[in-house]
Amino acid sequence: IQLVESGGGLVKAGDSLRLSCTSSGRALSAYSVAWFRQAPGKEREFVAAISWTGRDTYYPDSVKGRFTISRDNVKNTATLQIHSLKSEDTAVYFCATPEDHEIVLDTTRYEIWGQGTRVTVSS
Repeated sequence: IQLVESGGGLVKAGDSLRLSCTSSGRALSAYSVAWFRQAPGKEREFVAAISWTGRDTYYPDSVKGRFTISRDNVKNTATLQIHSLKSEDTAVYFCATPEDHEIVLDTTRYEIWGQGTRVTVSS
């Protein structure tokens, strides 16, 4: 399974942005999906996850209320919506899957990653 992210770009603080993750090879619909981000000079951060059915979601407190993860298993796509963008949201955003049905919080289990999409928030 290969993952490809899209939707990044240069946006203004306060705007909203929608990132997409699609798969090729095996269907993404069979697996949970997570989004991570990595800002310049910082460690990769787990920002959202969704189970394979979409029933369960997870957000760390740092993004709860502004980030929304969803999926469309017919279109084989997972989406991350970011609202009220802040300069600190500037990062490369990655989608990944642990090849498990349910949400996995152990980041070492994520072996399938996309190449990332860059989000730059201007103030």
